[in-house]
Amino acid sequence: MNAHQTRCQEFRELHRQCNGWIIPNPWDVGSARLLAALGFKALATTSAGLAFSLGKVDGAVTMTEMVAHCSALTAAARVPVNADFENGYAENLKQMVANITQLAATGVAGISIEDFSRDRQVIYPLTQATERVHAAAEAIAATGLPIMLTARAESLLRGGDEIDNVIERLQAYEKAGADVLYAPAIRSLDTLRTVTGSLNRPFNVLASFLPGESLATLAAAGANRVSVGSALTYAAMAPLLEAGREMLVQGTFSWMEKAPGGADIRYLLDS
Repeated sequence: MNAHQTRCQEFRELHRQCNGWIIPNPWDVGSARLLAALGFKALATTSAGLAFSLGKVDGAVTMTEMVAHCSALTAAARVPVNADFENGYAENLKQMVANITQLAATGVAGISIEDFSRDRQVIYPLTQATERVHAAAEAIAATGLPIMLTARAESLLRGGDEIDNVIERLQAYEKAGADVLYAPAIRSLDTLRTVTGSLNRPFNVLASFLPGESLATLAAAGANRVSVGSALTYAAMAPLLEAGREMLVQGTFSWMEKAPGGADIRYLLDS
């Protein structure tokens, strides 16, 4: 078994846990290595975080940039990496399949596909979205690698609020071959229980919309995997902007008192 297969198997084993686990979202190689060194067992990319690190807005990253990003992270992190692959970077089904095949070769252990068209800014009709999930599952199977497919229902995140429709989509994606299911923007434990109680696959919940809850309460409500999306990127940007404004407006450097020592970072990077 090669290193890529081993990471894929490790990722699958994490999903077999019953008590929930956190998969944080680094935005570059440095943040990935630091999070892995802290002890997280897997990482997930963030489309927004990657875009910001490249000086772009979310949704503007190219396929070439995404593949390079995933290749760099899998080489550096030494833990399984799940790729936020948006809509497969293609409207055309055959191109999406080709893109998934290319992404699989980067060493990722998981691939997330969403049912939202970035080009047209609409949710795909259910039949089309299900067809895309099925095609993604077949593309992964054709690689011979046990990469896990996460299917994302985006309507809650994009302004919709019909939870029955979200459940219908997730159930369809489950039947189409998804290994993990995900509906960003669930905002209450009751809704989370309703959704997870209707499914037979591991469920990923985005903690950013339930910031007052703990891993234990999310797991008790049925979440197998807990991610944070772009929240870590925003958290890292906050002190940068604060320090920049202090220097620009006040000409002072009090922000340095809060900065971690270089030795702490070197220790984690060397571990």
